[in-house]
Amino acid sequence: MATLRQLEYFVAIVDEGSFTSAAAALKITQPGLSHQFQALEKDVGGRLLDRLPRSIRLTAAGRAMLPSARATLADATRAVTAARRATGVASGELQLATLYSISYGILPTALSLWRSRHPDVHITLFEHQHTTELAAAMAAGQADLAIGPPPPNWEGTIRHLGTEEFILVTHPGDPVAPVSGTSVRFVDLADQEWVHFTSNSGLANVLDQACADAGFHPRVAVRTQQAPFAANFAAAGLGLTLVPGNIIPPYFEGLLLRPEPPVMRPLTAYARSSPDPIAHAFLDMLSEEIPLTPRHIRERFANPHAL
Repeated sequence: MATLRQLEYFVAIVDEGSFTSAAAALKITQPGLSHQFQALEKDVGGRLLDRLPRSIRLTAAGRAMLPSARATLADATRAVTAARRATGVASGELQLATLYSISYGILPTALSLWRSRHPDVHITLFEHQHTTELAAAMAAGQADLAIGPPPPNWEGTIRHLGTEEFILVTHPGDPVAPVSGTSVRFVDLADQEWVHFTSNSGLANVLDQACADAGFHPRVAVRTQQAPFAANFAAAGLGLTLVPGNIIPPYFEGLLLRPEPPVMRPLTAYARSSPDPIAHAFLDMLSEEIPLTPRHIRERFANPHAL
């Protein structure tokens, strides 16, 4: 049976690119590292690495084992942290993984409230472009909790948080709609140009699907990675865009429209195993006290003539 030390050495060799560099990083002798690695290969019944003249290369077995090795090490670290918290020796850290748009639109309010209540628990944040990238990182044990759309076929703990509403943004005076805070049919936007997203952004899928459901393919004027940039470009007149309403600041000068039919995205919190008490407390706060669509957006659509 592979030991945690052997898995740690295996991951270090891969990350450092050589046995020599891994031994230096781990502050152990190279013969000691090699001995433990050979024992690991003997235990799995085959080579995990090919030694090249100036580097190493993962074999098929090594590629198969590496994600699980990383996840096992992350779980071991998390288990120690949970035990320390339970005995009152807090590590002072909560690890969160999420998407860039959620980090910008939802987490500032959540983290501010959390820090006001738990000033000694620090946050480490991992941000990702796409839901599949986020889920893969969590499967490898990257963080205590992930905040994002529900990952398909997730086998760990998952909790529904609600849905976030997507809003159309364009420039003031756009004839597509005369008043900010009103609705517009998506099917009527087929001839418009769009501020779209780069292919590695999950928001690109949301916009493409909304257009496809309306029976057209969007005409792209410009692409960007980030939702706040897209909103600013749209407000400046480069084209329409579709972004989560929670990324729009209170005094945004662009014209905001509610698409018909509505575009919504479910959000969840998920983890490989049951959250420890600190992660659970954060999750309760997030689900019970942090709105996924902020108040100023709800008020804008309740009173279309409000600035």
